[in-house]
Amino acid sequence: MNSGFVDRQQVGRRFSRVAATYGEGDFFVREVDRRMQERLDYVNLQPKRILDLGCSRGGSFSGLAARYPAADLIGLDISPAMLAAGRTPRANWQRWLGIGRNGDPLRLAADAANLPLASRSAAMVWSNLLLHWLDDPIPALAEAHRVLEVGGLLMLSTLGPDTLRELRAAFADGYAHTQRFADMHDLGDMLVGCGFADPVMDMEVITLTYDDFDAMLADLRAAGSACAMKARRHGLTGRNAWETARAAYEGMRREGRLPATFEVIYGHAWKAAPKQTPDGRAIVRFDLPRKG
Repeated sequence: MNSGFVDRQQVGRRFSRVAATYGEGDFFVREVDRRMQERLDYVNLQPKRILDLGCSRGGSFSGLAARYPAADLIGLDISPAMLAAGRTPRANWQRWLGIGRNGDPLRLAADAANLPLASRSAAMVWSNLLLHWLDDPIPALAEAHRVLEVGGLLMLSTLGPDTLRELRAAFADGYAHTQRFADMHDLGDMLVGCGFADPVMDMEVITLTYDDFDAMLADLRAAGSACAMKARRHGLTGRNAWETARAAYEGMRREGRLPATFEVIYGHAWKAAPKQTPDGRAIVRFDLPRKG
């Protein structure tokens, strides 16, 4: 995938702007998180440290902590405002006594493509609906592989190419109105290319329905999900363009409702033992015979 398409600063601004009220607009993210958590029922792993990439306000923390109570949780996000909004404030008496934060996840403001963590320092990397906000998923996937210990697990979800297809079709002005979304098979290839073993990919289509066009746009804005592509319109969209798009979207109404399609891609992969040294020499392992 070519670089230079996503406005990284705009992504940060979008999510920082909605940080204080994000809990009222992240219902779709939380639903995908719930479905991801269900997939952990089939995973045999007891991680000591979990890294949540793109954690926003920490909506995945409670589910992960309940499932893995002994694990240390680290949340990383590009938006300091999101991280701050997710912290539970302590009462004055708690601050005076220095209590109330023990066991709270560590929150880091950083870039997913440049993780401030040591190699092999996490047993699981969790990433819910982050990758489509990146210009190129490969550096972030490579960093996830680096920080995972051997035998560690990457669990991810992201959005596929059919996402918001109705919105793209409604506008015919030559500008981008949604993010670029990678194909499921391309993501699988990326995982292999970054050194992951046995990637498993699947997808499902979730269709939300709305009474009207403006309600759909309001939900996208509340979730910080407005387009952050460099090819978006940077000035105001004119009244004629809005009315044309609204009329085109109305033509997609089914059973009295307007659809908004989301193609959700799920994936998981493991970090296997390396087969080569960093300088390219093959690693040959000899298993010692069992005694008795």
